[in-house]
Amino acid sequence: MSAVDRVTGNYRACIAVIFFFAVPAWGTTLSGRVTNGTTGQPAAGDEVILIKLAAGMEEVGRVKTDGQGRFNFTFEAGSAPHLVRVMHQEVSYHKPAPPGTNSVDIEVYDVGARIEGIRAVADLMSIEAAQGKLAITRIFAVDNHSKPPRTQMNDGNFEFYLPDGADIDQAEAQSPGGQAVKIVPRPQAEKARYAFVFPLRPGQTQFRVSYHLPYSGTATIDPRLIYPLEHFVVLLPRSISFAPARGGIYQSKQPPDQPDTVAELVSDAQPGQTLAFDISGDGLLRGQDEEARGTGAPPDTRPGGGLGAPIEAPDPLDHYRGYLLAGLAIVLAAGAVYTVNRSHSARPALAEGSTASGGVLSALKEELFALELEHKQGQISDQEYARAKAALDETLARALRRRR
Repeated sequence: MSAVDRVTGNYRACIAVIFFFAVPAWGTTLSGRVTNGTTGQPAAGDEVILIKLAAGMEEVGRVKTDGQGRFNFTFEAGSAPHLVRVMHQEVSYHKPAPPGTNSVDIEVYDVGARIEGIRAVADLMSIEAAQGKLAITRIFAVDNHSKPPRTQMNDGNFEFYLPDGADIDQAEAQSPGGQAVKIVPRPQAEKARYAFVFPLRPGQTQFRVSYHLPYSGTATIDPRLIYPLEHFVVLLPRSISFAPARGGIYQSKQPPDQPDTVAELVSDAQPGQTLAFDISGDGLLRGQDEEARGTGAPPDTRPGGGLGAPIEAPDPLDHYRGYLLAGLAIVLAAGAVYTVNRSHSARPALAEGSTASGGVLSALKEELFALELEHKQGQISDQEYARAKAALDETLARALRRRR
């Protein structure tokens, strides 16, 4: 063998070794396809971003979909999960890619500033009072049943009122099947009116805002609805007295396994309806109260301390998310007979036009789906999951029996 042959052979061997060790590091591929759910056609030309979820959110790559809506990434192998983000008409859509995932398909939707088929479903208000502070958390559920499915996005996508003197502690938005993300409500021209600038994608979007204000032992609360609601619910400790400004509006219900909690329900609540009520006395919802007793720690005296956590603290609802879901399920049951059996009638929507009421069945099914997703993602404990699911299953069964 000549010297040239030996050198050439050694060179090829080195290249083979380098390639052998390089493949495991950069040999992982992730491909997928983006489909436009509005048109049913491939979403060509959309930007796709691959994000590595490790200590933070690290962008790994960015590509455009081809004419068939397909994309492909080659990246370093590892145990970290990834997130695929697709930008379609300036609205993002996400799909998780756990380790070992090789293919991800994502559905996007065309965007409109005002679309039909959007309506508010529920407004759940939880109240606590202690140490001269009143803490309120409101959870709004908004359904998007547009046909064909589209996403609504504008500068005032969902609006709400806060009482004078209220300080916001935390606000979140959660898209259908997604994780809750922190968001800052935007003040509107009208005093005490705010808006969530967040896309209303097809399915159910939930908004959550926690705020606090000074409390002298008595207060008058006026929800001031902007949209029609299937259900408006007030959840408060039994130690706090509740007196509606107008009789015959609220129905008192007992959430399951919560003897110290009362739920006050209004079905088919309308803007302009007198929903104001007076409260007096102090009290914490059971999840917060038990936690304080168990730790023996002194009460938090920061703004909203012990009632609505400051911005840097965990979501206060994490401690009792399960029984909030159960409480919502039981009060939904109160309106099931009327809602399920009534004929579909036109109802004002958040957007222009009107939409028929979908009834409580779809809301319950969506709530069951959201509950399963939260449990799989570890957002609620097994005990909270079992309690909430039992209540939702029973409510759904009753509604189905009524319908038959």
